[in-house]
Amino acid sequence: MKRLISYLLFLIILLTGCQPSTPPEPISKNLIALGTVITITIYDNNFGESLIELCFDEVKRLENLLSVNIENSDVSMLNSQAGISEVRVSTNTMEVIKRGLYYGELSNGNFDITIGPLVNLWAIGSNHAKVPTNDEIQKAFPLISYKKLMINEDNNTVFLPFKGMAIDLGGIAKGYIADRLIHFLSGNGCNSAIVNVGGNVITLGQKPSGDLWKIGVQDPNESRGTYKAVASIEGSLSVVTSGIYERYFIEDGIRYHHILSPYTGFPYENEIAGVTIFSELSTDGDALSTTCFALGLEQALILVESLENIEAVFIDHVGQIHKSSGIGSTIIFETN
Repeated sequence: MKRLISYLLFLIILLTGCQPSTPPEPISKNLIALGTVITITIYDNNFGESLIELCFDEVKRLENLLSVNIENSDVSMLNSQAGISEVRVSTNTMEVIKRGLYYGELSNGNFDITIGPLVNLWAIGSNHAKVPTNDEIQKAFPLISYKKLMINEDNNTVFLPFKGMAIDLGGIAKGYIADRLIHFLSGNGCNSAIVNVGGNVITLGQKPSGDLWKIGVQDPNESRGTYKAVASIEGSLSVVTSGIYERYFIEDGIRYHHILSPYTGFPYENEIAGVTIFSELSTDGDALSTTCFALGLEQALILVESLENIEAVFIDHVGQIHKSSGIGSTIIFETN
């Protein structure tokens, strides 16, 4: 009898050990920074909230360098010294500015980090947003040109040569910060996580469950949180969406969104209502989402197809979806 009981106990232990282990519950925390919500979720059970808190410290450090709304940031110092003197900036700030200049060239100036004077005129996203006068817009034009910005990489200095010039890194900084967070997590040994910096989503590794990452794609013609489709991806990838739904105001029955043209002084008007960029780096996805929105559907698709490891989905004003050639093969895209 004792031998039978021992055998049954051994069998129970053996069968219990063969059961598939339940994936650990993810740990997730939010931070309000950069004028948005930042969410970090860790699926790797070797790490807890302390690693997320270290990530949030890195967000605050970078925000203090790159934000136009913080008085002593690198960006604010640059803008206050426009036409006066060059400013020594951090390595991080220089990296973002250089990447911004690259996309200025790639987009033929449609993406321009010196668009600050126009952003300040429109003030979209603030309580005093308004349509500027034609005279105000005309005065801003000479102050906007990424080609006028001067950098000296030897001593990490940047100079805006004319008083009134102002850089605004809002079209690229969130992507850069998302990349830095993934780099930080990976560098600390984390193998599975997802970071969302105000709509700039980037994944790290695989889900422990083996499931694909599923990321909702905003319907730009509906209120925020209404998804047009779900993108399923495997492994590490950045997904960035921009559109007319993000920041806007309505005046005299006309809706004005926040993606401004340095050529017209007004928000871009074309068939695109929203664009989602899939890329290895969120910095690229951030800048390309604005660039593609600016170029319009036909030219944006040509640009995307010319770039390696970049895919895109466009949603037009009537809700029709347009996809680059890699969507459906490397990325599963399912409409609701």
